[in-house]
Amino acid sequence: MRTAARVLVDQLVVHGVDTAFCVPGESYIAVLDALGHAPIRLISARHEAAAANMAEAYGKLTGRPGVCLVTRGPGATHASVGLHTAYQDSTPLVLLVGQVPRRMLGREAFQELDYRVSFAGLVKWAGQIDRPERVPELLARAFATAVAGRPGPVLLAMPEDVLAEELDVEDAEPYRVPKAAPRVGDLERVRELLARAERPLVIVGEPGWTAQAASDVLAFCEANELPVATSFRCQDYVDNRSTVYCGPLTIGMDPRLAERVRQADLLLAVGGRLGEIVTRGYTLLDVPRPRQTLVHAHPDPAELGRVYQTDLPIAATLPELAAALRALEPVRPAWSSWTKAARADYLANLRHRALPGDLDVGEVMATFRKRLPAEAIFTCGAGNFTVWAHRFYEFAHFGTQLAPRSGAMGYGLPAALAAKAVHPDQDVVCLAGDGDFMMSAAELATAVQYDLGVVVVVVNNGMFGTIRMHQERQFPGHVVATDLANPDFAAYAQAFGAHGEVVERTEDFQDALDRALAAGGPALVELRVDQEAITPRATLTEIREGRG
Repeated sequence: MRTAARVLVDQLVVHGVDTAFCVPGESYIAVLDALGHAPIRLISARHEAAAANMAEAYGKLTGRPGVCLVTRGPGATHASVGLHTAYQDSTPLVLLVGQVPRRMLGREAFQELDYRVSFAGLVKWAGQIDRPERVPELLARAFATAVAGRPGPVLLAMPEDVLAEELDVEDAEPYRVPKAAPRVGDLERVRELLARAERPLVIVGEPGWTAQAASDVLAFCEANELPVATSFRCQDYVDNRSTVYCGPLTIGMDPRLAERVRQADLLLAVGGRLGEIVTRGYTLLDVPRPRQTLVHAHPDPAELGRVYQTDLPIAATLPELAAALRALEPVRPAWSSWTKAARADYLANLRHRALPGDLDVGEVMATFRKRLPAEAIFTCGAGNFTVWAHRFYEFAHFGTQLAPRSGAMGYGLPAALAAKAVHPDQDVVCLAGDGDFMMSAAELATAVQYDLGVVVVVVNNGMFGTIRMHQERQFPGHVVATDLANPDFAAYAQAFGAHGEVVERTEDFQDALDRALAAGGPALVELRVDQEAITPRATLTEIREGRG
């Protein structure tokens, strides 16, 4: 006989969970007790949003569902930002939420929510364990749903009284990831379309990717001299050092790359959804019928034709598709000069103009490229500072970029902590804006408590930079609600017991980074940046005056 709480935790073990993230709550205290007897590392965050973001980052890194546990009501709603990121980013995640006892349901008891209604638009499936004997069944469904087709988040509510019941029940079998290979006819058609193309372009990104898929797709592109671009915040999906890599389709993308998408006569989209950012607000491809011949491959058939009518839709899981593409006999390319020009444009885009101030973020990124090993994991949240990261940092291996395609602020530090928990021997660096960092700054306490030696580099310009940029474009000189009064971030880090220092000049950054990496624990480096340096392409004054 086991309590339902113990059965639930045993199912986590069955499904291969080795790490979980939480903020503790009395509504699932029986599960916490059971976790104390299980071979699962439990990391307790200071805020549910951070715990959910940690679980989301774990899902991105491992391909297995990240697990997050939070209490009912406010705990769940705080965690919803992580669900939204997991949904938009196609990341497998299982959120386990406490619930009021069954006898109180429907009375709006303390912290009661109907999760199946409240979270319907944020998850692939929301369920509730109404009978203890269904714990193995429903946990198995949660994990299977999280990884099937287009991966994403699921929520499972746990009524308090159910968790306390004792029962004799068998464990479920471990979940399995369904696999689908492309049809032979589809691959033959891909080769036919390539043979007729003059300006092809491959776009890779989003769900179900693996290191082997990255290797296979790059081998296919190199064998055929195909230029390959990456979707928004998927820059680690192929080695950026390859001679066929031509850059990211991201916020602030290189106008030359955007024009190359427009001019392409064949687009081969492997895995991505071709969403708003990648298509520059759905302008690079006509909706619903693109001018370009479009081959779109995705693990979820429901995504094919959802926005764009495709010439060749391929429903297949990406590792299987990538292996099949690699095995195709190469086509004699008629586009060598097209690919070389795309690569040259990418390399030119790594150079940056000098901007006002004593500290140049472009040079900071150059230092990262030079100093960090290829296996280092680089995380970001959201804000204008990320434009430097996306444009000027280079990724060599899959699983080294963690950034929210949902555009959620406060993501970078929690993601970095999850990365360090999964890969303790790799350098993990979080680049954060001042506004972005303050949304999860309390997690420095988590970093110190669990000895997660991440390095946080805070770009401090005293404002919400993205919104200020838009203000200056639309309402020049009228600044409302975007100025920030910040603490001394180095002193803030030191107060938690972390290493902290301030850098105000470009030439001092590399030594500061070296000290932070060698600190032996969590470290923070504050970069004090001139407000005029608002984007890599334009100053604040240029934007205000309509010149940027």
